[in-house]
Amino acid sequence: MLKQFLQFKLSQKLSPQQIQLMKLIQLPTQAFEQRLKQEMEENPALESGNETEEFDDKFDEFDNTQDDYEENEQIGEDINVDEYLSDDDIPDYRTQANNYSADDEDKDIPFAAGTSFTQYLTNQLNTYRLSDDERDIAEFLVGSVDESGYIRRSLADITDDLAFTQNVFTDEKSIEKVLRVVHQLDPAGVGARNLQECLSIQLHRREKNPDVELATQIIDNAFDQFTKKHYKKLIQKFDITELQLKDAIDEIEHLNPKPGGSYSGNNRIVEHIVPDFAIRIVDGDLELTLNGRNAPELHVSREYSNMMKGYKEAKDKSKSQKDAVMFIKQKLDAAKWFIEAIKQRQQTLFVTMSSIMHYQKEFFLSGDERKLKPMILKDIADEIGMDVSTVSRVANSKYADTPYGTKLIKEFFSESMTNDQGEEVSTREIKKILETVLEEENKRKPLTDEKLASILLERGYPIARRTVAKYREQLDIPVARLRKKI
Repeated sequence: MLKQFLQFKLSQKLSPQQIQLMKLIQLPTQAFEQRLKQEMEENPALESGNETEEFDDKFDEFDNTQDDYEENEQIGEDINVDEYLSDDDIPDYRTQANNYSADDEDKDIPFAAGTSFTQYLTNQLNTYRLSDDERDIAEFLVGSVDESGYIRRSLADITDDLAFTQNVFTDEKSIEKVLRVVHQLDPAGVGARNLQECLSIQLHRREKNPDVELATQIIDNAFDQFTKKHYKKLIQKFDITELQLKDAIDEIEHLNPKPGGSYSGNNRIVEHIVPDFAIRIVDGDLELTLNGRNAPELHVSREYSNMMKGYKEAKDKSKSQKDAVMFIKQKLDAAKWFIEAIKQRQQTLFVTMSSIMHYQKEFFLSGDERKLKPMILKDIADEIGMDVSTVSRVANSKYADTPYGTKLIKEFFSESMTNDQGEEVSTREIKKILETVLEEENKRKPLTDEKLASILLERGYPIARRTVAKYREQLDIPVARLRKKI
């Protein structure tokens, strides 16, 4: 049975303005500039640059509802909203001039067009004599090469794709034959299906000498033992000396595991890091500045504000002009809010980074990572009176230019552990000590995780072996066996 009843309920919801503010805070400097540019293109009531007259007070006079406009305001002859809005879209024919002759110099700006990696490989195929089907297969294989220079798909999948998408019916044996042609293309190693094949292709194309021949045998016949660094087994298998093995490994280490990356014409987007903050040491104290690109000078358009003023003083009115003025008010509302959001963003960034800087003052004054204090998001959030999610948005996407290099703010956060003296120390401090120990180890006899745990214990850090393994993996350092050198 259905019933109707009243129920009171308390709930919290983020307004659209709050959601957009959170998104603005999360943006790094370059992305923020793009967002700013987009907003200025979409909102003509928002302008940049210095402005001598403030419009905030004027704007507040018009911060009311549509009903207030209908009751109290009229449109007069001193302002024509329709005419003003029509200026935004000037027909093309009004901006054209017919004062060019046919032999005038072309003023178009030339653009440089590079050759893609795929096209570079395809052009090389023209030097080989191939049948029509073989050329179709070869071009498909070249199109399957990724940016590292590998073909990651199986021949069975390529066979099916050729049949369904290119209407080329063939078998794996024929594709294997054409693949050997692709392997002859430059850079050496391109078109390989795995690392072993990539290195083998490069070695077979090298000038022959005893070291290259031994390296080729190792890659072709003992690749698994080589990758696991079972050097004693390799010496026994090929009946060689340790010096010969060392020279062969040196040849292998000079090969390129990613041949696609060596193509100079690769049109890749290079990401540049723009620091959001700058920290300097001035007279023994820390000084924090916010990147000026995060603090643009914005103001509400004078013309749009005058439009609202003229509308308030007008006497006559029309429906179309009333709708146009409502459009103007929406743009003014959006412009005023966006300016306020940017100010809040600046304040949030500065307050958060200032708290982090003072929390880690010893590190910023010395640059010694061992002086980083244990710090989690909640520590900073409690100190500045903001939510943990806000601090997280600042830490995960912002960089600070310090006297010791450009650092991701997230790197200043770390968990804590207790040393043998009962003091809380940062896990970053332990990782730094671990990294130093591994750099100084004897590479012929690398230290095991158990031995590393013993060394840390001697230095006052009681850490289990599995924890040492976790920290080592976080530092992207392989196990002892894979660090061994001869």
